[in-house]
Amino acid sequence: MDFIERTRWGPLAGTGLADWPITYAELEPYYNKVEWELGVSGQAGSSPFDPPRSKPYPVSPLPVKSSGVLLERGALKLGWHPFPAPMAILSQPYQGRNACQHCGYCESFGCEWGAKSSTLATVIPVAEETGRCEIRPGSYVRQISTDKKGRVDGVIYFDSQKQEHFQKAKAVVVCANGAETPRLLLMSKSNLFPNGLANSNGLVGKFFMVDLGPMALGTFEHPLGDYKSVQVTRVVHDFYDSDPKRGFYGGGGIDTRFNFYPIAFALQGLPPDTPRWGAGFKQALKNFDHTVTAFAHTTCLPLESNSISLDPEVKDAWGMPAMRVTYKCHPDDFKTLSFFRDRCMQLLDAAGAIQKWPLPIEDTTAAGHLLGTCRMGNDPKTSVVDKYHRAHDVPNLFIVDGSSFVTSGRNQPTCTIQALAFRASEHMARMARGSDIAHPL
Repeated sequence: MDFIERTRWGPLAGTGLADWPITYAELEPYYNKVEWELGVSGQAGSSPFDPPRSKPYPVSPLPVKSSGVLLERGALKLGWHPFPAPMAILSQPYQGRNACQHCGYCESFGCEWGAKSSTLATVIPVAEETGRCEIRPGSYVRQISTDKKGRVDGVIYFDSQKQEHFQKAKAVVVCANGAETPRLLLMSKSNLFPNGLANSNGLVGKFFMVDLGPMALGTFEHPLGDYKSVQVTRVVHDFYDSDPKRGFYGGGGIDTRFNFYPIAFALQGLPPDTPRWGAGFKQALKNFDHTVTAFAHTTCLPLESNSISLDPEVKDAWGMPAMRVTYKCHPDDFKTLSFFRDRCMQLLDAAGAIQKWPLPIEDTTAAGHLLGTCRMGNDPKTSVVDKYHRAHDVPNLFIVDGSSFVTSGRNQPTCTIQALAFRASEHMARMARGSDIAHPL
């Protein structure tokens, strides 16, 4: 349903809500490909809200943690449907990589065991082993170059020593996600593309979306040991879909997790009335192993006014225009956040928290998933790339990352980005075999 929300709900005032040019059924085989190529732990059929699947997950779910047990306790009491969280972390050895050793340093850290199924540990080494893929770390592309016909012919980049180079190319694939991708296109202006590359309709950088999600924290009577192992083991999707009865657009999921390492917990994870110095502060820190975060991952509406652009004055360390971010939530986003914050509090209460408190809801771009700034579509007037990720303006330029998203989904976009990448790569190979990739078929 994430791909057809405009059809289901109709227009929404002040937004660019639109259907994707592809359906879930078209992308489903590529979701499977991601899960099996990279290694995802999970249990197919465990959620009554899942769409159809043609294959199970390749490995079984990770062991449940205290936070997951508490979620199950609260959710079942409320009549919700908890299920094992699918995780791109191995519960058992897979394709020559080790299983998770439950050290607890998943978020923001690399994995010394190779159990995190990131591209760094999976597809990139496979690509390098072919001898046809070279990684140039520390490089910074400042411009995509074009020829007199308006086709891309390479990139100009700085190496790790800030020396400039030109790399010739028959095609360019940009995968810098929802912020750096539009920035690069806007920096790549020329006489043929005075407003930036692939930007004849002025939509590059527009419809910027972030991963919105409210949080609430709860303190429990007994130590939880939740700092061990992976971040999340259980999730609920009872409120995933939008519901007209709520009076606003939006939906999402809720999980319980270990979300704060000790210093972050001291800075962000304490009740608002806690003293920030002295004996009271020290006493509150003892609740580190008694505290759980209920985290909701929710929708973010696409607004043309939310954008990534070039700052007219500020420069970065390479002398290039700095990124300027313009963002404000739609009123329905605020309503969605409030709704899910209340559900998080309700869940913690049902799970037996002896104290609970929400974090404030506010406009923020301090997010890990940046989406929507080069949206895909069939109409060149209203989108930047087609459904195969080829730029409408430039036939040998492809954009394959979160910037092509038409809607935000319900957060957690990585598997979708990877599925789109597998799908796009198949079509690029077909185009290259069928004709010169620099010209439309």
